[in-house]
Amino acid sequence: MGLLEGKKALILGVANNKSIAYGISKIFHQEGAKLGFNYLNEKIEKRVRPIAEEFGSDLVVKCDVSSDEDIKNLAKTVKDKWGTIDIIVHSIAYANKKYLEGYYFEVDRQSFLQAMDISVYSFTAVAREFLPLMNEGGNLLTLSYYGAQKVIYNYNVMGVAKAALEASVKYLSRDLGEIKRIRVNAISAGPIKTLAASGIDQFSKIMKTAEERSPLKKSVTIEEVGKAALFLCSDLGSGITGEILYVDAGYHIIGM
Repeated sequence: MGLLEGKKALILGVANNKSIAYGISKIFHQEGAKLGFNYLNEKIEKRVRPIAEEFGSDLVVKCDVSSDEDIKNLAKTVKDKWGTIDIIVHSIAYANKKYLEGYYFEVDRQSFLQAMDISVYSFTAVAREFLPLMNEGGNLLTLSYYGAQKVIYNYNVMGVAKAALEASVKYLSRDLGEIKRIRVNAISAGPIKTLAASGIDQFSKIMKTAEERSPLKKSVTIEEVGKAALFLCSDLGSGITGEILYVDAGYHIIGM
């Protein structure tokens, strides 16, 4: 009997089989969860459909999280297919690549607002729209990074967005815990070579530094993040909410 047997989980933001959301999906599937997925456009749909098939999912919906209409449609589809839902994993972030290098202050207003809209506000918008469908004691999980807490060169506007996302986790955990005992957490994963990471200037240098300085002298895998997600979204984590859990081989504890 898997830890998520009989649970319905919506995974937002799978890009391909190297993405963190894929690692989470894999572990959730192994533990008995029924999965649903979204995709942004046709190009990503071609990658997501085979993944959904791999995990026996027939719920694959187009949803651009910068559109309230798309989020409403996603919720309606989930309601029609499943009735209720237990877990939502939000693994979505975006910033104009031009501002993931150089200096943070150079970011223009439109790019700043876009990064905040897609990377931060979408988590709150999804939480609000799905609240009526969420089962009592359900779980919301999002993905962050240490650049929310400390300056990581070239992370720039995304670091500011992740800081806002981590604050959102805390406020949402208060709100949704009070209303429906829903737990809201984030995983702050160490640098992993994903499609999203490839947009960050000198990412390989960030990864190499993390491997050299972390206590475990390694980078983490998408499966390790998946196992942490399983812990937080199963009954094993029943007493935990509003938490930012670091899965980074201990890198965040190191000072000089």
